Amino acid sequence: MHKNPVKDTMEIDLDLLKSTKGLLKIAEVVSVFVALVCYAVASRPPYIAATCMEFFITLGFLLLYLLKLNKMFTFIFWPLIDVFNSFFAAALMFILSLLAVSTYRLKGTLGGGIVGLVAVALWCLDGYLLFKKITFNKPGTKTTDHEVEN
Repeated sequence: MHKNPVKDTMEIDLDLLKSTKGLLKIAEVVSVFVALVCYAVASRPPYIAATCMEFFITLGFLLLYLLKLNKMFTFIFWPLIDVFNSFFAAALMFILSLLAVSTYRLKGTLGGGIVGLVAVALWCLDGYLLFKKITFNKPGTKTTDHEVEN
């Protein structure tokens, strides 16, 4: 019996890397990683823990969209989860960065706080742009699946 070969490769969405959504996610990952490195150099464990958590969550969303896993797991409305994460991450990092900037003793803590505030701005922009694209059954506007994801 001859078996039909099945395509076992994972599809990668390279168009995401050129889109606003993809560029924002990459900028978020890079900025929060730089803040993480700054806090690690300054040996600030509470700042390291929260920043590390947000780094991996944001990297997870980037990989989710890049590897098109959001199309495999359709039982979750990923854009809404991403909006909640963006605003939660922005709030957490805003508080953390303000604490870091106002109480710093080492330049690494100050640098991490400043870069953390940049990440806050990126998360707010990302959450706002994505929230604008989610319709919540409003009449008169129609978005395609690709518009909601990118």
